[in-house]
Amino acid sequence: MRHSITAPMAAQLLAISSALVLTGTASAGPQACDSRVNSTHDKLQECVTVEGVREHQAALQAIANANNGIRTSGTPGHDQSVQYVVGKLAAAGYNVTLQPFQFQTFISLSPSVLEQIAPPPVGSIPNSIFSYSGSGDVTAPVATLSAITGCNAADFAGFPAGNIALISRGACSFAIKATNAYNAGAVGVIIYNNTPGTLNGTLGNAFALDIPVTSVTQAVGQQLAATAGLVMRLKTDTFRGLATSYNVLAESRDGDPNNVVMVGAHLDSVNEGPGIQDNGSGSAAILETALQMAKVKPRNKVRFAWWGAEESGLVGSTFFVNNLTQEERDRITLYLNFDMIGSPNYVFFILDGDDSDGVGAGPGPAGSAEIEKLFESYYTQIGEPFKGSDFTGRSDYGPFIAVGIPSGGVRTGAEGIKTPEEAAIWGGVAGAQYDPCYHLACDTFDNISLHALNVNAGAVAYATLHFAMTTQAINGKRGKGNFKPVYWGPQAIQ
Repeated sequence: MRHSITAPMAAQLLAISSALVLTGTASAGPQACDSRVNSTHDKLQECVTVEGVREHQAALQAIANANNGIRTSGTPGHDQSVQYVVGKLAAAGYNVTLQPFQFQTFISLSPSVLEQIAPPPVGSIPNSIFSYSGSGDVTAPVATLSAITGCNAADFAGFPAGNIALISRGACSFAIKATNAYNAGAVGVIIYNNTPGTLNGTLGNAFALDIPVTSVTQAVGQQLAATAGLVMRLKTDTFRGLATSYNVLAESRDGDPNNVVMVGAHLDSVNEGPGIQDNGSGSAAILETALQMAKVKPRNKVRFAWWGAEESGLVGSTFFVNNLTQEERDRITLYLNFDMIGSPNYVFFILDGDDSDGVGAGPGPAGSAEIEKLFESYYTQIGEPFKGSDFTGRSDYGPFIAVGIPSGGVRTGAEGIKTPEEAAIWGGVAGAQYDPCYHLACDTFDNISLHALNVNAGAVAYATLHFAMTTQAINGKRGKGNFKPVYWGPQAIQ
């Protein structure tokens, strides 16, 4: 069921959103953007500015600041993020609906604590709580499983009950490791990564054991494993249960309702931080694009979407797709996804629609290759190098490609490690994560590459307007005549 936004509700939500904006009330871009119709690429590119996108990110940061530093689905921080987006869209004249759904959620009520108690030096150790961890506050000796994975009950033979288990990642799910440790009498579990970089994982919403489970990096885990007489404190404070969240859907008033172009980004953050890059960057960019296109009369119906509970397993977008009738699915010509588009240590990745750059994930549904070529054309026009990125299904395009809807998008990287070859092309730091604050409390307003965000806000605007006016390359339907083919290599993007 979707809930339409009434006029009184729109006014109320607009008042809430206006109060949350940290910057001035003047709109971004040239003054002409307030009144003109941005119906060409040049006009829209001029009006979708990084300053406008940053204004929305500032509002999301303010919301997080007022809500324990998070905007997790099922919490007031996400609800207020929804209110902000709805208020802006309703005031701009879009047909806005809220789609509520319920889901099993996990919320970290306070930051997890991991401290070395003995031997010296004592002190706090950076860690990341596993989603769906239980609650607990334990101080106990640490027993290490060394090279044993913890994937079998036999791996815990002789494990001293009452200890905290230190286990390496690998070979089976985190939930299996934690369950075996619990059954062996462990009072807490620390899982360390088996590759460089942070470990941000989930035990899955079926995990119900009341035991604290957290993670550390490979280097920290190996150091702890080599420490004799190790005693640690592990504290987690969590909620696991049924919660209600929302998808925000905003449709253009004009355009062919049988030829729908969808543009989406997830609005929620993880429990560990405010999520202003992940995914306040994509959410803010499609919001600014929608606002600057509000006066445009597209040839095709444009539907913008801000998904809830992506960080809980693509729950919102899956709920949306699964509740479409076959006729409604058939009306969706394509889906564009924008998840993390301003990573500080960025690479300009394009979702690999034809599997020409991938490593085995396979191509997207027919039409996805043409979406990829459009983004290639955009980057080529502005002189930016780009790289293909596999359809892994880890973001909200997953439910769409699962039912055969052509999809595409751009991204700048998450916890992946930048290679020396990539650093030579895009700059930045080889051997470091694309986003060093991925799923951490430091994913704030300052966690951004303004250059990457500026470039990709343009990519959002370019692709959205292009497909709003013509989808000929995807389904053969002719579009507006002033949107001529853009040539990339031997093929034309209609």
